[in-house]
Amino acid sequence: MSSKRLAVVLQGVKSVDEVPGLEAAGRDVEWRCAPTFDALSERLPGAEVLLGWDFRASELRAAWGQADCLRWIQWSGAGVDALLFPELVSSHVMLTNARGIFDRAMAESVLGFMLSFAKGFTETFQSQVERRWNYRWTEQLMGREVLIVGVGSIGREIARLLSAAGLKVQGVGRSARSGDADFGIISAVSNLDECLAQSDYVVAIPPLTPDTHGLFGAKQFASMKKTARFINLSRGEVVDEAALVAALETGEIAGAVLDVFQQEPLPEDSLLWSTPNLVVSPHMSGDYDTHQTTVAELFLDNLDRYARGDTLINTVDKVHGFVID
Repeated sequence: MSSKRLAVVLQGVKSVDEVPGLEAAGRDVEWRCAPTFDALSERLPGAEVLLGWDFRASELRAAWGQADCLRWIQWSGAGVDALLFPELVSSHVMLTNARGIFDRAMAESVLGFMLSFAKGFTETFQSQVERRWNYRWTEQLMGREVLIVGVGSIGREIARLLSAAGLKVQGVGRSARSGDADFGIISAVSNLDECLAQSDYVVAIPPLTPDTHGLFGAKQFASMKKTARFINLSRGEVVDEAALVAALETGEIAGAVLDVFQQEPLPEDSLLWSTPNLVVSPHMSGDYDTHQTTVAELFLDNLDRYARGDTLINTVDKVHGFVID
């Protein structure tokens, strides 16, 4: 680095200690903690780099006018929809994300949810609480058809794990192609409804963009098998929640898992809490005990690259909203 200290804003952080391992960056960095909107507005002027530690926060747009020297943002989540406001998209500020860090954990969550449905774990646990011997037959997952909507790195890791468990996977992406190493067949999103009709499980993991907003609504749930289960790990805005509630209450589909919601935390009075055959997961499918350390290590690696003028890892195409290999 140059003799001038590099000013780095740590958004969503009260203390430098909250981000593990920053001492490895050396003494040529000026860390500026910004846990609130007011702090962010105050600490952005003169800062060249921003680490978005709270990926759920959306206050950067309101403070954007203070970003007079900003050149690079490292976001701690895989999804960057909170940052794709016009001013940032049209700027020269580089944007990188945490792609790859949460893939395995999210794939394991998907397999776990599927096993829970197939093996009736919720009923088993409840029967134990009630001291009730509840013998019954359950389903077998092997050979079931799974449609994964979103064929980025997370979708691919889900496909690999489910394939290893004996399930049959297909993908839906922006364009159709065959011979894919992870999915075999990838269908175009324009053929989504046809693909839904063939699937036992549907996993939604596309990035949130104008094209995927409201992608799953009443028409899509009506296209699914009555025995199908739906799992959303993307963003709440990808799903029409009222249409999902209706589909579950009428038995149009057999079950669903939501790990993401249009409003988070989910309000206590939300109908989703009491919707039959719906699992409410508090946006935790990708988080695990050491993920923050891994995110910080990626940031420090990119910080070294930035200082050397090298290409950064996980550079996001701000127009499309995701990393394009």
